[in-house]
Amino acid sequence: MIADIITIVRDNWLLLLVGQYPNGPLGGIAATLILSVLSIALAFPVSVLLALARLSKAPLLYWPATAVVFIARGVPLLMLILWTYFMVPIITGYNVPGFATMLVTLVIYEGAFLSEIVRGGILALGRGQMEAAKALGHGGASAMLYIILPQALFNVLPSILSQFVSAIKETTLGYVINVPELTFAANQINNQLLTKPFQVFFILALIYYVVCWSLTRAATLLERRIVTKRSGLSGAPLALTATAATVEP
Repeated sequence: MIADIITIVRDNWLLLLVGQYPNGPLGGIAATLILSVLSIALAFPVSVLLALARLSKAPLLYWPATAVVFIARGVPLLMLILWTYFMVPIITGYNVPGFATMLVTLVIYEGAFLSEIVRGGILALGRGQMEAAKALGHGGASAMLYIILPQALFNVLPSILSQFVSAIKETTLGYVINVPELTFAANQINNQLLTKPFQVFFILALIYYVVCWSLTRAATLLERRIVTKRSGLSGAPLALTATAATVEP
């Protein structure tokens, strides 16, 4: 079996790495990582806005944001992918590529999950930070932007990185709408060989494990660094000392 695995990797490493590129669309590991990075990068500002709306006392902000979060978190990702894939052409009148469909779906899905991470980071700081910021002359929006959010986002960085790991695994569902990511490439190899599905999907699992384990390890190290940095603080509120110069007289 080991010889078969080595042979499959030797003969198909380029397909697993970049798909059919340059003779076709970019795929394989490259497409998976690009899709994951773009989804998290675009979902992050969405998540911050959703988190702030969920913390708002204005019903016009709170209830729509809550509905988006609850629906995205409560519906299977595959269902969201299929909804987007079939509904967007009906609404726009244009066929949307599978990659764009998957990206939009992941932005909504990851944005909902990240919003709860961000909201939890804000709530974990307690009301004292906001009250102290207002005592120094900050308004509500200014305090949130310059004091609360920087601390909260710094504290939840490991959780954001862990969500990135989840996004990598969630891209595997892209094959159902013909997104040429890593699982799609492995399925192409399996269709060519026909007789060695175990070896092909063992290679696929191994690649995902190596990538996700590396990122999980990085998240663990980052979390330790954050804990060490916070334990070394003198006890003064981090953001208040860092932003005192920005307070309006």
